[in-house]
Amino acid sequence: MSEMITADLVDLDLSADTKEAAARALAERMVAQGRVTDLEGFLADVAAREAQMPTGLDGGIGIPHCRSEHVTEPTLAFGRSAAGIDFGAADGPADLIFLIAAPAGADDAHLTILSSLARQLMNTRFTEALRSVDGAAAAAALIRGEEAGSVDGEGSAGTAETAETAKFSDSVAVPAAASAGTATGTTVPGADRPASGTDRPASAADGPMSAADRPFRVVAVTSCPTGIAHTYMAAESLENAGREAGVEIVVETQGSAGFTRLDPAVIAAADGVIFAHDVPVREKDRFAGKPTVDTGVKAAINRPADLITEVRGKAERGEVTAAASGGTPVERGGESGEGYGTKLRKWLMSGVSYMVPFVAAGGLLIALGFAIGGYEINEAPSVMDHFVWTQADSWGALLFQIGGVAFGFLVPVLAGYIAYGMADRPGLVPGFVGGAISLTINAGFLGGLAAGLIAGGVVIAIQKVRIPAALRGIMPVVVIPLISAAVVGFLMFVVIGKPIAEAQKGMTDWLNGLSGANAVLLGALLGLMMCFDLGGPVNKVAYTFATAGIAVASPSDSAMKIMAAVMAAGMVPPLAMALATTVRGKLFNRTERENGKAAWVLGASFISEGAIPFAAADPLRVIPASMVGGAVTGALSMAFGATLRAPHGGIFVVPLIGNPFLYLVAIAVGVCVTAGLVIVLKGLRKAAPAGAGASVPLSEGRQPVAA
Repeated sequence: MSEMITADLVDLDLSADTKEAAARALAERMVAQGRVTDLEGFLADVAAREAQMPTGLDGGIGIPHCRSEHVTEPTLAFGRSAAGIDFGAADGPADLIFLIAAPAGADDAHLTILSSLARQLMNTRFTEALRSVDGAAAAAALIRGEEAGSVDGEGSAGTAETAETAKFSDSVAVPAAASAGTATGTTVPGADRPASGTDRPASAADGPMSAADRPFRVVAVTSCPTGIAHTYMAAESLENAGREAGVEIVVETQGSAGFTRLDPAVIAAADGVIFAHDVPVREKDRFAGKPTVDTGVKAAINRPADLITEVRGKAERGEVTAAASGGTPVERGGESGEGYGTKLRKWLMSGVSYMVPFVAAGGLLIALGFAIGGYEINEAPSVMDHFVWTQADSWGALLFQIGGVAFGFLVPVLAGYIAYGMADRPGLVPGFVGGAISLTINAGFLGGLAAGLIAGGVVIAIQKVRIPAALRGIMPVVVIPLISAAVVGFLMFVVIGKPIAEAQKGMTDWLNGLSGANAVLLGALLGLMMCFDLGGPVNKVAYTFATAGIAVASPSDSAMKIMAAVMAAGMVPPLAMALATTVRGKLFNRTERENGKAAWVLGASFISEGAIPFAAADPLRVIPASMVGGAVTGALSMAFGATLRAPHGGIFVVPLIGNPFLYLVAIAVGVCVTAGLVIVLKGLRKAAPAGAGASVPLSEGRQPVAA
């Protein structure tokens, strides 16, 4: 493999004054070495990663990094700034800047070298050596580890995780296990020192220790969106802090190079758990029943000692957080310190994301039942009592009744997974129970929202209660489900259920009474919402509002009009982008033109996310234009009186739409409006004089040439 950093990739006199300029200066060196194929595309990926979370670290370090399809091989560029550059660190600007570039499909060995470097950045002797080194070649050699002896006398290949799982062996004998990130034959400064805790791992020969005599034991998991830098820096920071505090700590890094699971015996022997992550922790159930601190990955880098103190305090108080398997929507991209409003939105989105597949499956089955058996199929007897294999009506009744059963899960699933988003797996039982009660008392969709929030809150409250050690094992299985289900059931049946049911009835009656201008305005509003964030929270609010109206055996005419308007508007953005790239392809780059071909199918299938690549590249033109077209389509659909019983399907369910011709006209008008606006807005930008800083469009097939 090529050397990851050479003298040509080092700039010891970096003159940039902003993080964008610094990234560009270092990236240009990568381009010159053939490591990056598209400078602007790569810098866009770096900026997108920076937008997720600032990459400045305490101690004067900036580590802009990303995985990108424009990178040919894992590469590192280093710059040293005399004035310092602001990368968002709390303690001020960075003077050491590392630009890390990894291909989209980088191999594990390369990624391990990058992860080892990230760990070494937590070593102050290493960073001070970089501040004083003379010459680009010497700096590159130091970073590669070829001058490890000049830093700390450590230079053997490997990873700080090697033999970590031999820890805690005074009570359990655990064989050493190499991490998935271990790279043999690669020299990285300081990578062979003990991972954490004490200076040497305990051995079974030392004999058992009493709980009072042995050090406090912690297991931790670190992970970040790209899994290249912050994941491993957080691990190193926690290990260093544990060593200083006399705490034995073993870290599982869930990075890009994969991860090796901590031995179950190591987890069982731990006194506490630290999750420092910005993406879901994989296989989180392994850590259930222990005092847990859950935070963002940067907290582990900047204040590891505080996290260790916090988990020790929870252990002393007997506070236990029941863990669940990773992957809830709430955990994705989360950071510590989020406001309540952000958390509430994520909780609701968790429920909606799990509900949507039931909506699609149940709604399409019901629609097919109507298509085969006619609109009186809802009055057919149960297929258990009457089913004739050769009669179309029987097959229509079968599909309709299966779809009705699927629809019956909508509110319980919504409530259950809102609670899941708040409290992980223990929230499922009270959430589902509360959602089912909402259906029983006719509180409907609003009742499901309330039940989910209440269930999650009740479980969180129970988890904060100090529990005797003897009961901790049965808390997630018996105690929490029993108490939370009883409390939620009482509140839904006796306290808040009736008022919510009345509110649900009032909203339904109001929708049924909409007509004329009011209906058109509602269609325009829903169209705006569907096109505002293209599959995001606002889009999902409008979609959930529409599907809730048809999630009954006999939906009202108004509810079916709303569903039609929502689906029509949601089809507009991708279809409009496809049309615009076809009509005026020169206004779009090659990648966008390729995305435009796929957008035809995505838009026709009612997948609004098909327009996201265009919106991400040019949000100030694409999103407003999409909203205008969506509002036009929504308003026209309502004005034309189009109806829709199916919650999904795009043009493939047109035969099930009331007034299908006018419905397609509404979509076509909105698509033309959006496409026209995008073309005009992009044309104005391209027509700006080159001297004013506007970009000049390249001719077809030409590539930019460096000056």
